[in-house]
Amino acid sequence: MKLSLSSAELLAQLQTVTRVASTRSAVQALSGVMIAADDAQPELRASDMEIGLRVPIAADVDRPGSAVLPARLLLDVARSLSAERLTMELRAAEGDVELICGPTTFHLRTLRLEDFPTLPQPDSGNRVALPGGAFVETIGRVARSASRDETRPVLTGILMAASGQELRMVATDSYRLSVKETALEASLSGTLDANVPARALQELVRIAQQTPAEELAVSVGQNQIVFEWGDVTLSSRLIDGQFPNYRQLLPESVEHELRLASAELTDVVRRISLLAQKNAPLRLSFAEGSLTVSAQTPDVGEASEAIPVPFNGEPFEIGFNPEFLRDGLESVETDELVLKLISPLRPGLIETPDGGDFVYLIMPIRLNV
Repeated sequence: MKLSLSSAELLAQLQTVTRVASTRSAVQALSGVMIAADDAQPELRASDMEIGLRVPIAADVDRPGSAVLPARLLLDVARSLSAERLTMELRAAEGDVELICGPTTFHLRTLRLEDFPTLPQPDSGNRVALPGGAFVETIGRVARSASRDETRPVLTGILMAASGQELRMVATDSYRLSVKETALEASLSGTLDANVPARALQELVRIAQQTPAEELAVSVGQNQIVFEWGDVTLSSRLIDGQFPNYRQLLPESVEHELRLASAELTDVVRRISLLAQKNAPLRLSFAEGSLTVSAQTPDVGEASEAIPVPFNGEPFEIGFNPEFLRDGLESVETDELVLKLISPLRPGLIETPDGGDFVYLIMPIRLNV
């Protein structure tokens, strides 16, 4: 293997692909980046066995071949380079790759190429094209609700379904639930139904922010899903197990339904949450025509702020996790929101108004009087 390319190109693509390389696997090759110059389009590859990423590089290939180098070290080397162009050459006898950039020479020991996994290829017969912007925006609305608890792996994913002219994503960590339904301008050529690790979809969002593309192609296999975003290919294993029936969690009726200004309530919650530390709840106290948001943390302090709201009925108080409540409010993205409440011990709902496309369910915290 021998190729030449710009140092800026190498650095830019390494910054994308190294995020996927494993940092804790016993297999050394998984902590590396493969430089693959066997095909017409040379590329960088990384995988942690759950997520795989293939990123093209603009390079002149003098001799085809492949090599795996430590990802973090190679990234640090790329950051340090001063000249505009570099060459990389595999020296099989020495077991290293020689990197020459201007007056600087590095010899980087390779990792075992045989241990690097084969990344799944897109299935052209099972490919569904989706509008890229709508897909990325839908991920952003629900991803914060996915669980990070690996002991319940089914909840670490985002349930993704698409058919006709609708895309729907659902995420829950059992304390809150997000549902986003996105209407598409055109009917899809196929259907999708998969529980995808939230980490994979969040990585796809980061790629989308760096590389513009109007369309996303998705193909689902037996236990893998492959996303094609422009020239970048991201693959991920699917999560086994039955995703909760989220429709059963949504209450059919509520006691109070309040239409509120999103920005005002969000700003109040952000401010008062500063004093909700050490697992202290955020208190929402409703009385005729008003809502008081308050928090108190022993040995830290307390805060409260009242705003007018169209509340009628017997006063009551409900507590929420401040971070979870803030996440829900920030995910609405409309000027107004609808807050639906039943009782202090039943979940609350945050929705977009007029039967909108986003629902956020949040479990309450029992308050000490």
